[in-house]
Amino acid sequence: MVKRRSEWPSTDELVIGTVKKVFPQGAFVALDEYEGREGMVHISEVASGWIKNIRDHIRENQKVVCKVLDVDPKRKQVDLSIRRVKDSERRWKTERHKLEQRAEKMLEIAAGKLGKNLEQAYEEVGFVLQEKFGDLYSALEASVRNREEVAEVVGESWARALSDVSASAVQPPSYKVSGFVDLSCPAPDGIEVIKSAMINARESVKNDNVNVEFYYVGSPKYRVEVTAESYKTAENSMQRVVEMAIAAVKKAGGKGEFHRGMK
Repeated sequence: MVKRRSEWPSTDELVIGTVKKVFPQGAFVALDEYEGREGMVHISEVASGWIKNIRDHIRENQKVVCKVLDVDPKRKQVDLSIRRVKDSERRWKTERHKLEQRAEKMLEIAAGKLGKNLEQAYEEVGFVLQEKFGDLYSALEASVRNREEVAEVVGESWARALSDVSASAVQPPSYKVSGFVDLSCPAPDGIEVIKSAMINARESVKNDNVNVEFYYVGSPKYRVEVTAESYKTAENSMQRVVEMAIAAVKKAGGKGEFHRGMK
């Protein structure tokens, strides 16, 4: 089981859990990344709308992605929500958890090369790497990309062992998000205004190792795809380029609107 140094999750954190008990007013969920900790999902946070039978939406032993609403260590209470987790967040967290499980296995193999076990690996470098890089898999990605960066955190011997086990198993990160933007401009050179707005927006994030593509769908709609090294970077870059493109078109007397799905 992937471990965290902190005994408790933080508010707004996305967590993976296993449903342990379902009752009429909610469910208890064991937090997979926080050993021995449980949270509760009230029936109002299970799904949107009126729920006639909670078991139509959640069942024992089911794996769920939850958002942490509140944490009270003194009362040993964690309030969770399932309905407030977006589909994109659920997919991202589920995939990251799978990668973390792979990373933990590689950490164990690296520890074996140094004559240590997994428990020792976590105490010596695992928790430190989580704090520095966010999670274990991101740390392994860093060890492949730039071993010296990891060596500065955990020392050369650990960095070498991690790099050796990660070299063929870890791929450079790539996350893609997409949406749609409606752009229209009645000016005589309206088409050029829109084209220039998209080009400038795309170039604005080029130095951030972010790739942005605009695809014509049908007037006035364009599909926007953003690829980056992390989900957060992709989302932030999406917002940035869309706002920039819309602002440029509006400045020329046009209109712009962003939305996630097709209208």
